[in-house]
Amino acid sequence: MGFLTSRKSRSTKRAEARALKAKAKLEARLAARNDRRRMRVQARSESAARRDARKTELATLKAQRQIAQDQLRAVREGKLLSPTRIKRTLTVVRLLAPVLLPLLYKAAIAVRGVLDQRRADRLGIPLAELGQHSGFGAELSARIAGAEQSLQAVLDRAPKDAETKKFTATVRARLEELSTAVGASEHMPPTRRRAAHAAIARELDGIDADLLARLGVR
Repeated sequence: MGFLTSRKSRSTKRAEARALKAKAKLEARLAARNDRRRMRVQARSESAARRDARKTELATLKAQRQIAQDQLRAVREGKLLSPTRIKRTLTVVRLLAPVLLPLLYKAAIAVRGVLDQRRADRLGIPLAELGQHSGFGAELSARIAGAEQSLQAVLDRAPKDAETKKFTATVRARLEELSTAVGASEHMPPTRRRAAHAAIARELDGIDADLLARLGVR
């Protein structure tokens, strides 16, 4: 019995080994077939992608070549500056000019008005007086004009007071000198002009302080 059992056990093991070997071979064949299938699918996908890229490139080149040919043809035929095109353009301009020119003029006037008002506000003067103050020293010129008005207000407060008359005469003479200095600085080199303007501004600061004090503002 032991001998028969041993033979049966060996036979069973050999059968199991053959079965495992056959299974392994089958799995290997299946894996190889799946790999080949996957590689074929991948190859087809890559081939399709290359074809699409090639088609896109060819289409782009074709379009660019067509554009270049059209431009060359237009230049050769003189269509870019052909009499017909020039005549058509001039006709459109003549038709639109009566409508566009007034609008453009009004727009330019409006813009100029806004810019002038901003400049007048920056100088601290009425818009009507803007034309009186121009150049690099426009702001100083406007300050001198304002100081002269304030000086007149001081004199109007005490027109018969001797000390007030003397003060206003002295300050008015100095303002005239500063106004002349502003005009002279217009022709100076930038560095010297800036220095002159700074000196004039300091003197005006002192004059403004004196005028405010006489007007009761401290």
